[in-house]
Amino acid sequence: MVSAPLRPDEHCGGRDRKTTQGGPISTEIRVNERIRVPEVRLIGPGGEQVGIVRIEDALRVAADADLDLVEVAPTAKPPVCKIMDYGKYKYEAAQKERESRKNQQQTVVKEQKLRPKIDPHDYETKKGHVVRFLEAGAKVKVTIMFRGREQSRPELGYRLLQRLGADVAEYGFVETSAKQDGRNMTMVLAPHRGAKTRAKAAEDAGAGAKPPASAPDNAAEAAEPKPEN
Repeated sequence: MVSAPLRPDEHCGGRDRKTTQGGPISTEIRVNERIRVPEVRLIGPGGEQVGIVRIEDALRVAADADLDLVEVAPTAKPPVCKIMDYGKYKYEAAQKERESRKNQQQTVVKEQKLRPKIDPHDYETKKGHVVRFLEAGAKVKVTIMFRGREQSRPELGYRLLQRLGADVAEYGFVETSAKQDGRNMTMVLAPHRGAKTRAKAAEDAGAGAKPPASAPDNAAEAAEPKPEN
């Protein structure tokens, strides 16, 4: 059970606030004796609605259960409080937050640069890079770099980006259409949902494939017909 001493700056209703010259900078949940209101709407440890009770009675019920009285809705009239193990609640909340951060995947953006008059071999090489990026689950920013007089022919870059988008449509889609970006032209491709999973599944399927077991020699001999006497 959490023991929380009173502070002289606490007030009735709401949550405790630390203030500076710039105003409130933080809030914290009020627990047990730090809840200084005449009455509260009480929720039991199992989620049952107890009703509106005096704060003294709510604190007594929590103490008898060896649990804490936690203010969960300070702006309600009267404030809503729940009986719970506050230490366990904070621990589980912190665990969930850490797990959420651990599982959160950051978006990876790769970049592939092309020239508007790229030769066929180089185009196939660059396209292969884009496909590998998309299969790995990364987004790809494709940049067409113009030089000199090429800047007066933006349609060359636009057509090239359209062609690339169509050629890799099996692996991704155009998330941001072709647009002029200073002297260059850019387009962003994103992988289809599940693209990485499909590639991994195909790899696992290939690695797990086993040739059929050959029948033992004696079984083959037994299957051969015997000459009649």
